[in-house]
Amino acid sequence: MMDFPTILQILDSAVRLMTPLLLACLAGLYSERAGVFDIGLEGKMLMAAFTAASVAYATNSAWLGLCAGILGALAMSMIHGLAAITFRGNQLISGVAINFLASGLTVLLGQKIFGLAGRTPSLQGPARFGEITLPFVDALRPVPIIGPIYAELISGHSILVYVAFAMVPLTWWVLYRTRFGLRLRAVGENPASVDTAGVSVARMRFAAVAICGVLCGIAGAYLATGISAGFVKEMTAGRGFIALAALIFAKWRPWSALGATFLFGLLEALANRFPNLDLGIVTVPSMFMSALPYILTVVILAGFVGRAVPPRAGGEPYVKER
Repeated sequence: MMDFPTILQILDSAVRLMTPLLLACLAGLYSERAGVFDIGLEGKMLMAAFTAASVAYATNSAWLGLCAGILGALAMSMIHGLAAITFRGNQLISGVAINFLASGLTVLLGQKIFGLAGRTPSLQGPARFGEITLPFVDALRPVPIIGPIYAELISGHSILVYVAFAMVPLTWWVLYRTRFGLRLRAVGENPASVDTAGVSVARMRFAAVAICGVLCGIAGAYLATGISAGFVKEMTAGRGFIALAALIFAKWRPWSALGATFLFGLLEALANRFPNLDLGIVTVPSMFMSALPYILTVVILAGFVGRAVPPRAGGEPYVKER
């Protein structure tokens, strides 16, 4: 049996690990709700992580690194937008190309600039986002149950973690309570009707792709300047694809995305905490524990793709009728 402090440590780790997944999942939600499928989330996060770490190291500022990470992911998003929206190319192929481009370009630039086999130098001090202590932590810490939860689980994260959680209600409000959100969802369901109403389908889809790039930029910057202390080759480790699986599992809904990404983060936290999980009768090997998030990804994609209904116009380039 795990004691209460151990449970809090696992949940705290799950929150940290789910943050880039949540941001990437919400990024994909905006893009796919507008009818632009994006399997290039992995590449956008990877490029953002590299540019964020590079600029943070050069300027000794995590905030400038964050801005650079957002710009790096936006550049990838615009390439995807040009290919999928302007030139009406295959969106899946464009996403794959983004992933390959980011994977090769980050290593090439890293070796050229820093000469560290694709890595960036280690980040220290203001080049990383530090932990924030919320108000009244010391006063509430002695309170049973509530105090440790507030002090150990809710407090003590970097600002990007709180930004990620704040994006969930904000995304819900934007999509379901604003004219922009109504038009964005309509573009993903029936772009012809939106075009008839005098709204530019291409402009709405580019806006969604740009929002996707911003959120992927924050996710990548968090990986390089929050969780880690710099960029390493392929540091996203499939998180973009896990975020896509979580998006399908959540059926393209913001609040469900929060629960889905927490599940993936919790599995990864358990794998890190218990490399060899002893269940008494049998011991689960470390390789299986490490593969748990990816196994769940395959299970979700195999079991929920047919049940989860994506936006009707998703993946289809819009051709304006004359």
